[in-house]
Amino acid sequence: MQPLRIAFIPLARPTFDIPLAEQVTETVRSQLSAAGYDLVGPDDLVMDLQAAETAAQAVTAVPPDLLLILQATFADSTMITTLAAATDAPLLMWAVPEAPSGGRLRLNALCGINLGGHALKLRRRRYDYAYAPPDETAVLQKIHNLALAGRARRALQTAHIGLVGEHPAGMDTCHLDAPALEKTFGVRVTQLPLDALFQRMADLPETAVAPIRTQLDERLPNTAALEQAPLRGTLSAFAVLRDMAAEQNFDGFAIRCWPEIFEQKGCAACGAMSLLNDAAIPSSCEADANGTVTQLILQAISGGPTFDCDVVSVDAGQDQVIIWHCGKAPLSMADPAVQPEGGIHSNRKVPLVMEFPLKPGRITAARVSQANGRLTLVVGGGQMLAAPKSFTGTSGVMRFDRPAKDVIDTILGEGLEHHLAITYGDYVPALTALADLLDLPVLTLA
Repeated sequence: MQPLRIAFIPLARPTFDIPLAEQVTETVRSQLSAAGYDLVGPDDLVMDLQAAETAAQAVTAVPPDLLLILQATFADSTMITTLAAATDAPLLMWAVPEAPSGGRLRLNALCGINLGGHALKLRRRRYDYAYAPPDETAVLQKIHNLALAGRARRALQTAHIGLVGEHPAGMDTCHLDAPALEKTFGVRVTQLPLDALFQRMADLPETAVAPIRTQLDERLPNTAALEQAPLRGTLSAFAVLRDMAAEQNFDGFAIRCWPEIFEQKGCAACGAMSLLNDAAIPSSCEADANGTVTQLILQAISGGPTFDCDVVSVDAGQDQVIIWHCGKAPLSMADPAVQPEGGIHSNRKVPLVMEFPLKPGRITAARVSQANGRLTLVVGGGQMLAAPKSFTGTSGVMRFDRPAKDVIDTILGEGLEHHLAITYGDYVPALTALADLLDLPVLTLA
């Protein structure tokens, strides 16, 4: 994944201590470069409105994940408002403290971000701020979280989901409100009939499936022991969906996986969605478009694969929650201590599903929910534990940061959807920053 892109713009006025301002600026720039960010913006201090306008044009031409304005010295708010108008990326103003010396006020940077904050508030422009030394760890972490949120927002603004079929009757949790998704996130949803998928699967030549099978055989030791016709059907579904993603610029899918794929094609979609998730084409079952949007968010923030799952068991005494689905977690999430295998669907008795427990490690869980009538971002963090597979398919035993009983009480008491998405890593602060950027309420699971 590409490095996070930060538009770094240092502001100053020539009537203040410019050598000190340059020293502060270079220290901050070095910190950001050492952290691996792709820094764009002027090399020199921006000290007048004309220079700010030139910098703003560059920001518009190369959209950043974060606009970071370093108030190197005092300046009025005209430069900040000019820069802020050039992008909808998260905006952070940073002023470095100045020790009282009994002599000249050399920078007066705090007053500068004070003016800037007032001007931005009047213009209803969201912003964040920092008043801290250049090496302040908390500020560097805030920069990282805001940039992750900005990258996720940029990804969502151009995201395109293919909705294959409609959600099954009784699955109100998978209801689609396409206008709300587009208004809030920028995500577009295109409806596709299941028959279009089925026809392309039927027409797919064996030569298109053979390399997929070869690659899969390297990861699953038992494919030869599975029923071959339905196995080929699952791999055909993956190949067709992957091709459709390339042809129509789909970033993810929400797929009606039952009952038609079982009954008309004689195979399970689970294995195809596992492979799609590993190919950075997040795919949710039961035509859950909100689940796919959640996966896209987590993928953009973490840079890694995601898994859309059910909460199926809670042990309050052990403080453990089991998450599961029929067999569609990406193989990259498999516990390295256990050999994944291909399996048959627990209810329909046909392949392909993936069989393995999830690997241990820190995870972030999320859900774009519409349970309360307004889109809300549900977030939580926890630890996936090393544990045997709980049920057939793909499952994991995890411990949320809050007690398991509180987590299930929140899910049931708030009437949340039955799908959660997870990714590995600790990204709750970045998700919270994204929610603030999008004016989304946040409901915390853990």
